Amino acid sequence: MQKYVYDFCEGSKEMKSLLGGKGANLAEMTKIGLPVPPGFTITTSACNAYYEKDKVLWEELKDEIIEKLSNLEKTLGKKFGDSNNPLLLSVRSGSVHSMPGMMDTILNLGLNEETVKGLSDKTNNERFAYDSYRRFIQMFSDVAMGVPKYKFERVLEKVKEEKGYESDADLSVDDLKFVVNEFKNTYKKEMRKEFPSDPKEQLFLAVKAVFDSWNNSRAVIYRKLHDIPHNLGTAVNIQSMVFGNMGDTSGTGVAFTRNPSTGENKLFGEFLINAQGEDVVAGIRTPQSIDRLRDIMPKSYREFEKITKILENHYKDMQDIEFTIENENLYILQTRNGKRTAQASINIAVDMANEGFISKEEAILRVDAKQLDQLLHPNFEEKALKDAKLLSKGLPASPGAASGKVYFTAEDAVKAKSKGERVILVRLETSPEDIEGMVSSEGILTARGGMTSHAAVVARGMGKCCVAGCSDIKVEEENKQFRVGDVVIKEGEYISLDGSLGSVFAGDIPKVEVKLTGKFEDLMKWVDEVRKLKVRTNADTPKDAQVAVKFGAEGIGLCRTEHMFFEEDRIPLVRKMIIAKDLYERKEALDKLLPIQKEDFIGIFKAMEGRETTIRLLDPPLHEFLPKKEEDIRSLANSMGISYDDLKKRVEDLEEFNPMLGHRGCRLCVTYPEIYEMQVRAIIEGAIEVKKEGIDVKPEIMIPLIGDVNELRYIKNIIKDVIVDILNKSDIKIDYLIGTMIEVPRAALTADDIAKEAEFFSFGTNDLTQMTYGFSRDDSNKFLAEYENKGIFEKDPFQVLDEKGVGKLIKIASQLGKSERENIKLGICGEHGGEPSSVEFCHKVGLDYVSCSPYRVPIARLASAQAAIKNK
Repeated sequence: MQKYVYDFCEGSKEMKSLLGGKGANLAEMTKIGLPVPPGFTITTSACNAYYEKDKVLWEELKDEIIEKLSNLEKTLGKKFGDSNNPLLLSVRSGSVHSMPGMMDTILNLGLNEETVKGLSDKTNNERFAYDSYRRFIQMFSDVAMGVPKYKFERVLEKVKEEKGYESDADLSVDDLKFVVNEFKNTYKKEMRKEFPSDPKEQLFLAVKAVFDSWNNSRAVIYRKLHDIPHNLGTAVNIQSMVFGNMGDTSGTGVAFTRNPSTGENKLFGEFLINAQGEDVVAGIRTPQSIDRLRDIMPKSYREFEKITKILENHYKDMQDIEFTIENENLYILQTRNGKRTAQASINIAVDMANEGFISKEEAILRVDAKQLDQLLHPNFEEKALKDAKLLSKGLPASPGAASGKVYFTAEDAVKAKSKGERVILVRLETSPEDIEGMVSSEGILTARGGMTSHAAVVARGMGKCCVAGCSDIKVEEENKQFRVGDVVIKEGEYISLDGSLGSVFAGDIPKVEVKLTGKFEDLMKWVDEVRKLKVRTNADTPKDAQVAVKFGAEGIGLCRTEHMFFEEDRIPLVRKMIIAKDLYERKEALDKLLPIQKEDFIGIFKAMEGRETTIRLLDPPLHEFLPKKEEDIRSLANSMGISYDDLKKRVEDLEEFNPMLGHRGCRLCVTYPEIYEMQVRAIIEGAIEVKKEGIDVKPEIMIPLIGDVNELRYIKNIIKDVIVDILNKSDIKIDYLIGTMIEVPRAALTADDIAKEAEFFSFGTNDLTQMTYGFSRDDSNKFLAEYENKGIFEKDPFQVLDEKGVGKLIKIASQLGKSERENIKLGICGEHGGEPSSVEFCHKVGLDYVSCSPYRVPIARLASAQAAIKNK
């Protein structure tokens, strides 16, 4: 019979896939002799079996749980459900990958009217017993039975308001007994039955609730966000309770062995006296810094400090540790590799490598390539920041600079984002249910909570700016506003957050480009030493090219010349060229465009300072450059001195039913070769001028949308004639290549033929994905989300390269191309060029380079190095 339940003493950290991260680490800490409250873990395979059995706990599993519970009773000398010396349990989720706050927990399980009295008598602390009971009723009702927790919070807030209490800790024993009765009445009203009093029934319902929470909406969203597979399941950790809410010699907290925001090698954390763990992470009370524990409970602090060093040394990574102190006795409830910002991630990895803790290659693998995106965005402009109005200061929970319009609910934040607005989500405190709103926001502001609250931990993991525990602000969600003193900020008004300092400003503060130095530079030097793939950029302007070079780009993999045509000083000439009645008129317009386009290329070549530069000739259909609305057509007709009817007819003639598959790319050149002739002349003449200034130039001319070698041969002959003519008249030698973009499936399947003419292939994965799937990228947003939700697709193929289909075409084309032309240059220039798993695929296939947007160049560099290390 398969074993589904393991005592902590039976496991180890290597059993993470079976016991989940929390269970494996509890077992490991037990093994190395740390003070862990004993317990047992129900495996992830049990969770998957639960779903296979239509979400029913089967008898054999229940028997295993009862057997382990009996062992636990013997170990502790307590009995589950006993009225004299009751054993109480915590029931916690534990996925393979850390998902803080996304799944469910129930504490104090096993309490009823008899056991609460037994707990009171045994501890001689009636207040503590009833405080634990009211917590259990609320948590169990919410998590296991679906009764919204706000219905219980209303009861609690009403009592506090009537008595003039500031916090839950002010409630007396009689108050708590009253609250317990009111909570039970609330449960009965909602569920139409009494609150369950049988501890075993409570336990099995709690296990079911944790299994069910694997597929709650926030957990599913979090997994999508962090690329965690949906089929892993969660373990359930059942652990004997230790209590931080027993009075002033008890407490609970969360700490990191290093600062998760900056990476500083110093203990960082928070605690609350007379509280349970949920109070800290939920942000119900603003906790104290861990440093204060040294003064309040010096013995416990010293022991805790010693344990944190043991854990960091044991796991060789920064640890996130949950602890409870019960009557000055320290217990460790959890350890895991801590979530951290990109800056902290780099600093910790580089420090640990320099300390000899880990190798340089391990340091490279420790930094999440996607997370680098956090570092590459602008900070507030210094002068504007000085002039800005400071509203308040909270805790610097997650660094960064964010500005946006204020919204007070997750739903409103999502709606605003969908309309293109920048959003700041403002909450009294966030909860896991706010995950979609947090994803949609530029930054998060909470009135309650500390540096280890839900808002702070999740924001850091997402790379979102967050200011937490800003107690000066009074959030009035029902009025859709917040107050700071006499100042009122209403929904839709701009505020700005500095997550590094915890500052909240009125208005939308301008930003400036970020400078990357120090340990980031150290890490990227190590990255460049091990990666095989080169990294280029997609850039259409000298400014974009300069940004990319600053981030380490080794060339341009895609310069889209059509983007240059939309500038105000040239769109009239482009339109004249398009509506020309004959070749003479068209060439007249092209002659005027030539010097403008040449200046564009001169600027780009200078910015690239001798790096290879791939320039794609005109790709989109011509109708994209013409107006659509009647008033715009009339205005253009007047400005060009032609009749409205003639222009409207020309616009209608150029309109296409399916422009994606229409008159575009190389097909334009077959019809209007003079367009490509002008562009190639601008490229080569620009290259000659730049080379005369002593700057090397390496243009690579890319012909788009080839599907047949004869198309390429025809166009190559046309543009080569232009190039040879220019170079024959010049004493300057230009090294250039002529190649194509592989974006039509037929081109991939006949790549050996095409390689006879092409000196390089650049895989345009955006169009290749569209044509392979038959999906329109512009319209697929209407259905692809449902494909993901319903498990048809694991990932959006426009975001993450489809390795089985599109990837197979890339692999086939690469092999065929090399079979015909051994030294053919191979690269990728679609959006996938900056996505880490897609970069790893490109490394495996043996491409020469990837190309991505300027701000994703460091991400691609790191992903390339990680691919080289993983695939040695």
